[in-house]
Amino acid sequence: MNTPNPRRPYVRPMAGWWRRNPFFVEYMVHEGTALFVAAYAIVLLVGLLRLAQGEAAWNGWLDALKSPLSVAFHLILLAAIAYHCWTWFRIMPKTMPPIVVRGKRLPPGAITGCGLAVAAVASLVLLGLVWGMTR
Repeated sequence: MNTPNPRRPYVRPMAGWWRRNPFFVEYMVHEGTALFVAAYAIVLLVGLLRLAQGEAAWNGWLDALKSPLSVAFHLILLAAIAYHCWTWFRIMPKTMPPIVVRGKRLPPGAITGCGLAVAAVASLVLLGLVWGMTR
């Protein structure tokens, strides 16, 4: 005969466990800011749709972007995306294989700094290209 086990199994509490560890809080905030990246992608996709619908729809979309509510929304998006970008570059050295230069391992700060520098240069080049095309 099988007798039931008098000891109850351990059941890990699932609600709010991540709030007790600062590492997990930062991770969850990083993952949450990805929703802001998705929101901005949707804004851009709506702009592309309006562009395909013709000049009147495009101009209406541009006018909607000039409203104070839209500007405030874009400032919130900018802050969230900047934080997401910063945390992404901070995570980068932890996820890469070690980079060895002249027999020494490159420190994580150098990898983050190089990543940010390359992103800044690429952004300036793209900005210059777009600005040159609009002139």
